[in-house]
Amino acid sequence: MFSATVKDVQFLNDEQIKEVCPVAFSESASSEVSKHYTHIPTNQVIDDMRKLGWGVIEAKQVAARKTATTGFQKHMMVFRHPDLMVEGKDGDNVWPQIIMTNSHDGKNSFTFQAGMYRFVCSNGLVIADEEFGSMKIRHMGYDFDTLRETISEMVDKLPLTVDSMNKFKSTTLDKNQKYDLARKALETRFKVQENQKVDQLYKIDLDEFLTPVRKEDAGDDLWSVFNLVQERVVTGDFEYVSGAKMRKAREIKNFKQDLKVNQELFEVAKEFAA
Repeated sequence: MFSATVKDVQFLNDEQIKEVCPVAFSESASSEVSKHYTHIPTNQVIDDMRKLGWGVIEAKQVAARKTATTGFQKHMMVFRHPDLMVEGKDGDNVWPQIIMTNSHDGKNSFTFQAGMYRFVCSNGLVIADEEFGSMKIRHMGYDFDTLRETISEMVDKLPLTVDSMNKFKSTTLDKNQKYDLARKALETRFKVQENQKVDQLYKIDLDEFLTPVRKEDAGDDLWSVFNLVQERVVTGDFEYVSGAKMRKAREIKNFKQDLKVNQELFEVAKEFAA
């Protein structure tokens, strides 16, 4: 079902990254960090990742909540390797990605997580798996060899993600299972009590929610259904009732919330895998 192949990738250069994420090029850390803090600018890691063949395809930063963190706040880089692609049936191709988050306020290490990018719907998925997990490098302990070992270990575990996708592909869901998956996916955005059903509480039409938007999502297999509900939850492509008003869900644009929801969605989908 899935196999490795090669694909050209268009990477962002430093100027393009700096335009959307200037904090990645901070030349110093926040004045609030401890005297033991070692400042490693994110652009140094970007350069080191390029040496390993990984380029930046997306960059974001959060809005600083206070003046002291302005210019040092949390930010994210999404890396992709041109020689790594998972080729699916009927062109349903997926690119493995490495998602790195960092800040220069002393509150975050370099954190690396595995991700997948699905071409047919431009979806970015975050892999939340106890076998894969996330890896951290402290600023104080950072050097190129440590980075190389960390990335090498993540690449060595990529077959686990292929196994997960193949398992999703081979798992068929009945109608009730689809409803159950949709409800649990919606609960990543709407918190409900244990005895409540999210679709009844917010009057969400699950049949409409589960209607495919493209032919690649028309199957009954877990992979297709998972990608469909993930896209709707993250992009806000559904309506719900709040109070007496019908509302259109908003797209998740804050990358911290996006990562959190994606991790929870992947965990939900794994519950249904055969």
